Amino acid sequence: MADPRGFITTGRELPRRRPVDLRLRDWHEVYEELNETTLKKQAGRCMDCGIPFCHQGCPLGNMIPEWNDLVWRDDWSVAIDRLHATNNFPEFTGTLCPAPCEAACVLGINSDPVTIKQVEIEIIDRAWEEGWVRPEPPEAKTGFRVAVIGSGPSGLATAQQLTRAGHEVTVYERADRIGGLLRYGIPEFKMEKKRLDRRLEQMAAEGTHFLAGVEVGGRGENDLSVEELRSRFDAVVLAVGATAWRDLPIPGREYAGVHQAMEYLPPSNRVQQGDYARSDIDAEGKHVVVIGGGDTGADCVGTAHRQGAASVTQLEIMPIPPHERPASNPWPTYPAIFRVSSAHEEGGERLFSVNTEEFLGGPDGELRALKLVDVQRVDGKFTPVEGSEREIPADLVFLAMGFLGPQKEGLVETLGVECDERGNIRRDASYETSVPGVYVAGDAGRGQSLIVWAIAEGRSAAAGVDEKLTGRGVLPRPINPGDRAFA
Repeated sequence: MADPRGFITTGRELPRRRPVDLRLRDWHEVYEELNETTLKKQAGRCMDCGIPFCHQGCPLGNMIPEWNDLVWRDDWSVAIDRLHATNNFPEFTGTLCPAPCEAACVLGINSDPVTIKQVEIEIIDRAWEEGWVRPEPPEAKTGFRVAVIGSGPSGLATAQQLTRAGHEVTVYERADRIGGLLRYGIPEFKMEKKRLDRRLEQMAAEGTHFLAGVEVGGRGENDLSVEELRSRFDAVVLAVGATAWRDLPIPGREYAGVHQAMEYLPPSNRVQQGDYARSDIDAEGKHVVVIGGGDTGADCVGTAHRQGAASVTQLEIMPIPPHERPASNPWPTYPAIFRVSSAHEEGGERLFSVNTEEFLGGPDGELRALKLVDVQRVDGKFTPVEGSEREIPADLVFLAMGFLGPQKEGLVETLGVECDERGNIRRDASYETSVPGVYVAGDAGRGQSLIVWAIAEGRSAAAGVDEKLTGRGVLPRPINPGDRAFA
């Protein structure tokens, strides 16, 4: 595979991030391009490992050694064919996925893993530039009609697979634009929306129908009732995401200035779309605190920096992770180690092992500070450290503490689908819910997860729908052996 000695002669190299003072002046993606010579050498580090554990690490089962070898041999057009064989949207995963494939790379046992994610994004970028990404309409129609509710990555993957299989597919989105979290949840500096828009153009040319501004199960003038939905379509796929956010019901929660992360990020993205000149929730000149140490929290941090916040502090109740993989977290599992994202690199402070006890405000109802306390784990519980109470200034607080499954009010309740003990929509191995003809894909059924899982679930759900409708098995089902969704 690739250069027989590449993993010995070439070290791991990633593209540089644009200088902080430069990228904070705009909303463009933070990474510079990696030149072709360097990239080919990086692809050439992929070794003939015998058993490519990167396949196990990737929920899509991407054929990583194959396209690494093709890039090293300068056969880019075949490389994109191999990449598209398992992944509908490599530009989404190439920018947003945390690359569990790299954590599982065999080279990573005793060296730095292959830069798989970078090779992936370079392949698809080259393919778009060369005009190799074209619409792939079906050769014949099946006569079946399928509705996909939600236009995030799982919904789009479901829709593209079913359209290409010959079904008449309509995607419904309650927001005013198609894209779900890709459109309004992911900041421009992580993925520019031109990547999404050109995919939507491809899908529309293939025959997928998109209806934005329509809430299925809603009561608005343009909305669609559940009864109409079931009567119009032979199958329905719920790809509505996990939008029920976790709140923090402590004293002072009612103060102005305390917001959920997903109340902050969408209007910030709308400014970049040209909808607003300025967001109603803007961090300029303000002391910002983000509660939650995950990716959504980091997105809030990066957005606040670009809006000109006076200070940014991110809080995490968990202790600081180790800098190296601990023995309890061995290869090829994804390492829970300390990471510095581009947003963290841009400034601010990160505090670990702290808990917010109270939001503090003034008589005008405006937030002014947070009351914090250090915590430690005692018998599996977070216990306050005596004497560690303190206040930090805060004009804006963003809650980024994760999600508790799909929104139950409206569509989910009206359909009558069963949910599991975690609040996710229950489904069987074919992704069908407790209601015949209704399927679920992505975070709504799996729980809050990675974009690569969303695409994999969309592809698997599409295969389940197609098989039930037609009795054939023409669509792939990239269910990773490590998937415990049906356990």
